[in-house]
Amino acid sequence: MSTQSNTARVRELIRTPFFWGIVAILALLALNVIKDPSYLALTINETNGNVVGNLVDILRASAPILMIAVGMSLVIATGGIDLSVGSVMAVSGAVSMEFLKGASNTNSVGVAMAAVGLALIVSALLGAVNGVLVAYIGLQPFISTLIMMLAGRGIAKVITSGQNTSASSDPFRWIANGYLIGLPVVFFLAIALVVVVGLIVRRSALGLMIEAIGINPKASRMAGIKPTGLLLTVYIASGVLAGVAGVMSVGTVMTVDISRTGYQLELDAILAVVIGGTSLAGGKFSFSGAVVGALLIATLDKTVLFLGVSSSATPAFKAIVIVVLCLLQSQRVRSWFIQRRRPPTTLSESKAQQPREEVPV
Repeated sequence: MSTQSNTARVRELIRTPFFWGIVAILALLALNVIKDPSYLALTINETNGNVVGNLVDILRASAPILMIAVGMSLVIATGGIDLSVGSVMAVSGAVSMEFLKGASNTNSVGVAMAAVGLALIVSALLGAVNGVLVAYIGLQPFISTLIMMLAGRGIAKVITSGQNTSASSDPFRWIANGYLIGLPVVFFLAIALVVVVGLIVRRSALGLMIEAIGINPKASRMAGIKPTGLLLTVYIASGVLAGVAGVMSVGTVMTVDISRTGYQLELDAILAVVIGGTSLAGGKFSFSGAVVGALLIATLDKTVLFLGVSSSATPAFKAIVIVVLCLLQSQRVRSWFIQRRRPPTTLSESKAQQPREEVPV
């Protein structure tokens, strides 16, 4: 009985969507270790006591991806999509840098928090625009967020007058580069936000209502669920989390690059969501899967740089890894592989696998 129960647990674990994401992370780390056996080594900086190493860099790089992946999970669960998160990141970074550039005492914690708050307010407004276009105007989410994706870069250019803006603020820089108990504070911040959002969504009926909209909008409306308010809420949440990701990104170098900040990160967010098991058809989302997906994307990006893959071949390398992972996640592919390798156990199965003899007419 114990052997059968253990086998059942293993099968259940394999069916978990983000299980193969964890396998992919371990495989990429193993590939890096093969090239450099000291790749996973962690050292402690004697000056400040911070932990330094490639794993720490992966945790730091995964934080912005995790933020937009969580927001994307909520939007996709309703049957929508948000293509504007990368542009919202650029707007958030532009607002915070311009505010700090014009402030008198940039090393004040209050000034840094004001810059963050203003960036998040603007990001929430952009998310609200997406929500209004989808929920009240009735535009397709793809079209609505595509409009904001294009307009967001233009808004960021207007804010910065088309120039890359830099500022200096130790408290603001600490958000992205600081350490807490020896590890990057930005990763702790990202995990804390995921836990807070998860508690709000899963400990209330909000998560069920979001999934109900994605499963069957008409049936959910007949059950008394008003989709307009929920759709507006998830798009605002996606905008705010993208704003947090923008603050994290620009805080690393204290410079906003209008053309590069958040560039194509909406694609990484969608990949992280899919890897984590959230269905693009809507009606299902997983925050734990989003965490695994974000870590995988960050590990993949670091692996590409570490292996010295050329920039022209980088998209192909990432595509190969993602395609293989999606094939491993596919129940149909796994069932086909098992059936091909499993020997026939009954006489009927053995006869079914034997070629049939043609009967002459």
